Amino acid sequence: MRPLGLDEILGRETIPFVPSKNRIAMYQNSIKISAKDVFELITKGMYPELYRTYQAVPDYYENYVNTYIDRDISELIHLKDKLKFHDFLQYLAALTGQQINSSDLSRKLQVSSNTIQHWLSILESTGLIYFLQPYNDISIMKRVVKSSKVYFSDTGLAAYLIKMNYPETLRISNLSDAFFETFVVNEIRKTFLNNKEPFHAYYYRDSKQNEIDLVLLYKGRLSLIEIKQGVSFQASDVKGFDQLKSSLYQIENRIILCNTLENYPINRDVQAVALNSI
Repeated sequence: MRPLGLDEILGRETIPFVPSKNRIAMYQNSIKISAKDVFELITKGMYPELYRTYQAVPDYYENYVNTYIDRDISELIHLKDKLKFHDFLQYLAALTGQQINSSDLSRKLQVSSNTIQHWLSILESTGLIYFLQPYNDISIMKRVVKSSKVYFSDTGLAAYLIKMNYPETLRISNLSDAFFETFVVNEIRKTFLNNKEPFHAYYYRDSKQNEIDLVLLYKGRLSLIEIKQGVSFQASDVKGFDQLKSSLYQIENRIILCNTLENYPINRDVQAVALNSI
């Protein structure tokens, strides 16, 4: 069962999120999403049953995890590995929105790297996780890191697995930024998948720690997206954008998606954009 998209919850038409000025203007007067709202959505998650009927969120996810492991996974992993697999889910949930190192997981869980790769492939094939690859083209290929980033497809499930069931608890934790990023990337991704459009998205990080959270390639043009909590930003917060000036593709849009309630320009090229624009 796929998670709902933000548009489905808000009752809006779903259009692939390409942050053009027209797209942003079209949604600027729609329902505002506050920082408090965001973390309530993050910890609740977006599975349809949580919005159709009332049930305690932890109870829903406890049943979901047990059913997933007992019914869907038992045929794919050895029975003796079930407990280790549950530990693996918890470790992985704490890594959502971050680079993943299979060797580290192998050492922590005391299972082979091949087993970790097998388990990752199971989670990906069943839709619980997906990966973003580092953006690369011939103009920058010597500088970029090579590791993938992993994202849980639903933040509510990830929050349950790490026992962060309360919005405020997660908001003040050191995983707050990663879960915020995961939520935003998930919602952008759903706008493409729900329209049966390919989601050509990457992240950028180089050897000098310059970063861009999301590099979106659509119809041969790039949109550069930073994803940040907070409201007030300046040009130094998007200095990573400069690293793609020599990219093979034309850069069409540059934005920060953040907790602002009103969109505003950061400079001539970059705009701070509210989450209701997704």
